[in-house]
Amino acid sequence: MGVKHEALLPKHKEFIQRQHLFFVGSAPLSEEGHVNLSPKGYSSFRILSDNQVAYLDMSGSGNETCAHILENGRVTLMFCAFEGPPVIVRLYGTGTVALPGSSRWEELYPMFDPLPGARQMIIVDVHRVQDSCGFGVPFMKYEGDRDKLKEVSLKFNKEQLEKYWHKANAASIDGLPTAFGLPDLQVNERLLK
Repeated sequence: MGVKHEALLPKHKEFIQRQHLFFVGSAPLSEEGHVNLSPKGYSSFRILSDNQVAYLDMSGSGNETCAHILENGRVTLMFCAFEGPPVIVRLYGTGTVALPGSSRWEELYPMFDPLPGARQMIIVDVHRVQDSCGFGVPFMKYEGDRDKLKEVSLKFNKEQLEKYWHKANAASIDGLPTAFGLPDLQVNERLLK
């Protein structure tokens, strides 16, 4: 049975900072909508406080998390121990999306190692932390990050990447708009432009 906490404890922070991989879960409000689960890697995650975290979201073929956050804000992050003692830590919260050039992006981006192809930052206000055993999680050895995403991103200039984002990442698979599909004048409290 998992143990619930209202904020990240030092043991959670230490565990999270050792992980090379985490998962992001989100879903639309519609019962017919698709639940999304995305793996995230690189050195893209930062703990901002006991109740706030952020990660750089890289270019990709979809942008489900952004669409779901803009619609309803709900997001869950999960970290699993693939080495060492069995542990799972889940962070439940409400997300916002910060685009490059926004004041929040400019404030937080210096905390990250530069990653080519970072299209947005997901900031999560954490209202529940749950830790549990990871007895069913297999052992796996970390060998290193894949460089392909960074290599592909470096082949394009800023304008080409933005054009790709507006073309391929404008809507979720259920048709919900993302930050790249909203009209410029449309206001959304979860989008920081």
